[in-house]
Amino acid sequence: MTPYQQAKQRWLSRLAALEPDLVINTGDNLGHPDAVPYVTMSLGRLLDVPGVFVWGSNDFHGPRPKNPLRYLTQPSHQPVPREPDLPWEDLRKTFLDAGWVDLTEARARVRIAGCELEFRGTSDAHLNLDRYDEVAGPPDPAAAAALGVTHAPYRRVLDAMTADDLDLIVAGHTHGGQVCVPGYGALVSNCDLDPRQAKGLSTYQYAGKRTFLHVSAGVGASPYAPVRFACRPEVTLMTLVSR
Repeated sequence: MTPYQQAKQRWLSRLAALEPDLVINTGDNLGHPDAVPYVTMSLGRLLDVPGVFVWGSNDFHGPRPKNPLRYLTQPSHQPVPREPDLPWEDLRKTFLDAGWVDLTEARARVRIAGCELEFRGTSDAHLNLDRYDEVAGPPDPAAAAALGVTHAPYRRVLDAMTADDLDLIVAGHTHGGQVCVPGYGALVSNCDLDPRQAKGLSTYQYAGKRTFLHVSAGVGASPYAPVRFACRPEVTLMTLVSR
């Protein structure tokens, strides 16, 4: 590992000291065929905490050399479909063995801190793998809160989750814009989401309904564009409170 990777691994492994009740992993964990042990070591004691997860494109496909300016000039560019070449199934087994719940086109109930939370998730919309119709429908009224989890916050997924009256949608993928302008923010979101919502907590509206949306800027970057500007790596600690 490079010194930067070692520092990032140490930082991530210390996050369990925050004593979260739940870990939400929005994907893009791998990026290299040998990354599973590194991811496991980085998560450390977070794997002892209840968790839910979905997959991103960089869990399936290793990065390829490309012009980094494409990120800015083609902000909604979607990759050409290809067969997975990364060991995402090995990482899935690690997560499942830890008791985490795979939300790939699935709904689940998880009891957290004495509350029943309902979750639903989709696979990566950036690869057109999302099939929200398989998990669509109103939340269980007995649940304390209903959350949607998806990797790439494409509006078709956010619209459907908002229409179903979810309380919170959690996503990643955008890297927070990765290259931002100080005082202005992200230039692109790498999907069709408004760049102003490429990072952090905001409200999302569709068809007269409104929900909360949180998009994490994440901690990584492609090895072929290992640059962040005015967009620090992040992991978010959220506190859910009663309305």
